[in-house]
Amino acid sequence: MLHLSRLTSLALTIAIVIGAPCAFAAETAKPATAATTKAPLPLDELRTFAEVMDRIKAAYVEPVDDKTLLENAIKGMLNNLDPHSAYLGPEDFAELQESTSGEFGGLGIEVGAEDGFIKVVSPIDDTPASKAGIQAGDFIVKINGQPTRGQSMTEAIDKMRGKVGEKITLTLVRDGGAPFDVTLARAIIQVKSVKSQLLESGYGYIRITQFQVKTGEEVSKALAKLRKDNGKKLNGIVLDLRNNPGGVLQSAVEVVDHFITKGLIVYTKGRIANSELRFSATGKDESEAVPLVVLINGGSASASEIVAGALQDQKRAVVMGTTSFGKGSVQTVLPLNNDRALKITTALYYTPNGRSIQAQGIVPDIEVRKAKITNEQDSEYFKEADLQGHLGNGNGGADKPTTSGKAKPMPQDDDYQLAQALSLLKGLSITRNH
Repeated sequence: MLHLSRLTSLALTIAIVIGAPCAFAAETAKPATAATTKAPLPLDELRTFAEVMDRIKAAYVEPVDDKTLLENAIKGMLNNLDPHSAYLGPEDFAELQESTSGEFGGLGIEVGAEDGFIKVVSPIDDTPASKAGIQAGDFIVKINGQPTRGQSMTEAIDKMRGKVGEKITLTLVRDGGAPFDVTLARAIIQVKSVKSQLLESGYGYIRITQFQVKTGEEVSKALAKLRKDNGKKLNGIVLDLRNNPGGVLQSAVEVVDHFITKGLIVYTKGRIANSELRFSATGKDESEAVPLVVLINGGSASASEIVAGALQDQKRAVVMGTTSFGKGSVQTVLPLNNDRALKITTALYYTPNGRSIQAQGIVPDIEVRKAKITNEQDSEYFKEADLQGHLGNGNGGADKPTTSGKAKPMPQDDDYQLAQALSLLKGLSITRNH
């Protein structure tokens, strides 16, 4: 397993999370300065700012204190930079620090802003949002009857947060259709970041729902368990990153390191000197180099895209599904006094071949869109072995009559993309063994 040193003085956050965990690396950053010479203060603009404060205090319909006005001004500075930069008050900063443990309060959705609306990036597995049927790409147009149009994400987040157990109604628009309401209860979200099982003999399945601090370790354990359950070396593995909103950069690097023996995994570039980092493999391929298919979709963001992009560039995996979300920026958490912090975008990350994923995403090697599977039964067809008095097999093989009874349900039975990934792995296994 990859044991990374401290990430210099930066805490690199890969996923913006609203109502879901806001993940960040092992430590927060000390204030960093740009290499460029500081420009003189814009005195005219500062005078305008002071005049605006005075006018608001004198003329606004209700009294407003200086602290509120100044905090709102700070929030405005950060919110208007990009969708992922933000001013974190004491509660928000504390929540950010706790979120990578995998337990937090909320609805279980990752959201972003698009054209003035709040858009669902992805629902997190086994949370109120996923159980209520909320899907990636849904627009949240109202929260408890109040329109979200024009609201900042911070304002929308505050409205979606609340006491555990309280119900909240979201009005959604899906694929340009008519608005509809979904009512769900806020809950303590306990997310297991890694799930695994054998799809059938020889073929393993690993799903990562988000990248938490221990995700790399959990993937290592999942690989060992799959080998043990299979009783011998696997023929192939499906790594499912669909609807994974991202998380801790270090964990994404560790996951890639479990599947490759050498080479670059990811690097970052920014304006400040210590924002430029490079991560490479340590040489321990715990997957035993078996064929690998990585599943992604439009809800795969940030750290998920690092993993998919690295495995794609290193020719280690076939990436299948639909184009990913396209969040390729790095956020740094800069602590302030009074338990507050700034979360600002400081760099972009790049795949081993130098691709920036920002606003473009990872394009799969094989596009497979989501579809419904309809299974047709062929048990009504008799076979030669069902006929009375049939001849035996000339080579002494056992008869194979029509089988009856239903097989145990498996994930690939009603998941078209997963079924296609498994079929590809079987094909790769056949060609590798001949």
